[in-house]
Amino acid sequence: MSGPARRLVLWNIDLTLVDVAQVTRAACAEAFAAVAGRPLVRLPQLAGRAESEIFFDALALNGVDVRADGTAERLLQPFTAALAAAMQARAGDLARQGRLLPGAAEALAAAAKLDGTVQTVLTGSSKANAELKLRAFGLDRLVDLGIGGYGDEAYPKGTLLTVARQRAADKHRVSFAEGATVYVADSPRDMEAARIAGVAALAVASGRASAAELRAAGAAAALEDLTDTARVVSLITELTGPR
Repeated sequence: MSGPARRLVLWNIDLTLVDVAQVTRAACAEAFAAVAGRPLVRLPQLAGRAESEIFFDALALNGVDVRADGTAERLLQPFTAALAAAMQARAGDLARQGRLLPGAAEALAAAAKLDGTVQTVLTGSSKANAELKLRAFGLDRLVDLGIGGYGDEAYPKGTLLTVARQRAADKHRVSFAEGATVYVADSPRDMEAARIAGVAALAVASGRASAAELRAAGAAAALEDLTDTARVVSLITELTGPR
C-alpha cells in the first residue's frame, strides 16, 4: 500500500475467490458426525452463511433434538474445533480438488496496488479455515487477515462488517468511512450484509446467484466474474470514491 490508508476492500472467500466446496463438504460431514453422533445426510445451504449458522441448520435438518436448554450451543465449539481439524487434515486437497476462480488472483493483486488501499476478508469461514483456503492458492499474502471478519465470531455478517472496519481503523489510525469501503461478494445474503453496514457491495455472479439477482438484493454493481481486472479495479475505485 502506498500513501496513507483511505480505502478498505473486503473480500468474501468461498465462490468469490475460490471454490473448495467439495473439500468443505467432506470436512463438515466428518466434523458433524463426530460431534452430533450421526451422519450428515442433509447439508444446509452454504452460500453467504457463517459456519455456526450452517451447523445449527444441519442439526435441525438431520433430526438432532435441538432443545431450549443450550444443548445446540454447547455443541458449537466442539464442532468448530472438529471442523478446523478436518480442514487442516485436508489442506493438501484444497488446491487439488478445489480451484482458484478465474481472475481472482489478478483482481486481488491489482486492487492491492491502488493508492491508500487496505484489503482484508469478510467470510463465513472461521479464521483458521479462511487462512487455509487462501494459503492453498497463494492469496493470503494479498490481504491483511488480522483485521478481517470471520464466521466463528459472535456477530451476524452485517455487524461483522462494521467490526472489521473498526479493526482496520484501529490498526491504521484512520477512519474508513462507509463511502470508502466496498464488500466484494457473491450471494444475496452478502449484499444484505453490506446494506446493513451501510457500505457498497460489488457483486460477482460466480456463486449460486445471477447478476440480476444480486442487483435486486442491493449490489451497487455486478460482474459475471473477476476476469476483467481493469473493470474490477475501476468499480472498486468508483464505489469507494467521493459520491
